[in-house]
Amino acid sequence: MTQNESSLERIARANPELEIWWDSSPLIFSSWAEKWLAKQGAARPARVTQLARFFEGPVQQRVICGVTTNPPLCKQVLETAPQEWRDYVRQLAAAQPEALVYDIFWNTYKEIVRRGAQKIIEVFEASNYKRGFISGQVDPCKLHDTAAMVAQGCELRQTSPNIMIKLPGTQEGIEGIRQLTALGIATNATLTFTVSQLVAVAEAVRAGLDEARRNGVDLAQWRSCGTHMLGRFEDAGEFRRQAEAKGIALSESDLRWAGIAVFNKILRLFKARGYLTKPLAASMRIGPTLDGQKHIWHIERLCHKPVVLTIFPNIIEAFLEAGDAAIPDDVGDSDAPKEVLDKLLRIPYFVQAYEEEGITPDEFATYPATIETATQFAQATQEMIAWVKGILEK
Repeated sequence: MTQNESSLERIARANPELEIWWDSSPLIFSSWAEKWLAKQGAARPARVTQLARFFEGPVQQRVICGVTTNPPLCKQVLETAPQEWRDYVRQLAAAQPEALVYDIFWNTYKEIVRRGAQKIIEVFEASNYKRGFISGQVDPCKLHDTAAMVAQGCELRQTSPNIMIKLPGTQEGIEGIRQLTALGIATNATLTFTVSQLVAVAEAVRAGLDEARRNGVDLAQWRSCGTHMLGRFEDAGEFRRQAEAKGIALSESDLRWAGIAVFNKILRLFKARGYLTKPLAASMRIGPTLDGQKHIWHIERLCHKPVVLTIFPNIIEAFLEAGDAAIPDDVGDSDAPKEVLDKLLRIPYFVQAYEEEGITPDEFATYPATIETATQFAQATQEMIAWVKGILEK
């Protein structure tokens, strides 16, 4: 046992198949840690020791073994160190005087992902390329352009070998996952909320692997993840609208059960079919509160399973502060209590996510949670482009 072991360390040690990832850029870790530690009072010395093992120290003792980023999270990097990145943009522009604004943005974005990758590359190397990946997302404004997404994926991967390319769960994005897999490049599906989407991702990965093996492609640095965006799925406005239209009141517990039910079904299907794509739970939320006690079911009910849990900084704070109380016994594989599942199955939004053929491939891009999240990701991208443009125009 490690000195001052945290609750996150204990759940990881108890389940060797569990991976704890940081759901943000590693480049903001120090500023987050400083702010959180400032609130810890007498607990600060122990917390300092615990946080030191997130990204530093002996590799085998580190808590974090992977990272997910996306455009909003990369935008936070610019906001955390604006002067450093203004200088970087100006240096790029001076070296590439004919470059378009978008090109300067894209090269800046790639550098954010590359620097983040270097924070965890020791884990990648020490694990024989099985862990230590950082997910870098292609431009979400291109979610219907397979060729553009594959090209951007290849560019991102060239900056560091431990970059896992994040593509959307649209038809075009899933085809891009197949193509990148065939090249031996690690991928992670995002904007994925339904069993239908994630089964399609796993099948595309399987097809890409078959092609790679036929062509003798080196797969030593390859792996695949498929993300279920729990909180974004549960929070979608259409979910509540459809429930209200049917006179169904969804409690906080019902919403958490909904995301967990879909994720557990994905996990069972992947295991039964031998898919090599590892399910990844993202977009976590705090809750529910039961009998006055605040829970984090997105960790508590999934931490005993062979999955990746990528965790926002604020969720990590809550989990660490809860201590041993946050660590549950194994809750098994139940999707949800029968009465809750029966209620959820009356809502088309949930049925579309839960049933294996709930939506067809041409509906992947129009599923409500996909639209909401893609819009937010595209907005963050456009804001970064505008930020770069503002620097270049001064």
